[in-house]
Amino acid sequence: MHFTEYDTRLAAYAVIVNDADEILLTWFNGGDGGRPSWSLPGGGVEYDEAVEDAVVREAYEETGYAVELGPLLAIHHHNAPAGGPFPRAYRSQRFLFHARVVGGQLGTTEVGGTTDFARWVPLAEFPLPERTAEIVGLAVRRLGRR
Repeated sequence: MHFTEYDTRLAAYAVIVNDADEILLTWFNGGDGGRPSWSLPGGGVEYDEAVEDAVVREAYEETGYAVELGPLLAIHHHNAPAGGPFPRAYRSQRFLFHARVVGGQLGTTEVGGTTDFARWVPLAEFPLPERTAEIVGLAVRRLGRR
């Protein structure tokens, strides 16, 4: 399919693990028509925004933490056909970056968004009993755990 025949969404996420071997996750409330689930801090890249800047902004909005990016951990894409959740065929291109907390305090700062809260989750608890976005599983696998 030619790129003019589908819509594309760029998204970028932070993979943050603390010294206690816990990963920072966010609770996506399904507000944009999706299903509620655990996800990584991150989201859509604005039109005039660098991918790296989007990760830093989204992490702060969703977790209250200022973060510093490390290396790229993974690139992943997801496709959806036309007529499903979207009127046109759809491709989501996702970038996952290692990151570390450099300031702030835990607490969602966005108002009226799709993230209700953030929480540190022990990596030893994976897989989680609650619904979890596939990018969380990808991050955990790339980190070399489960």
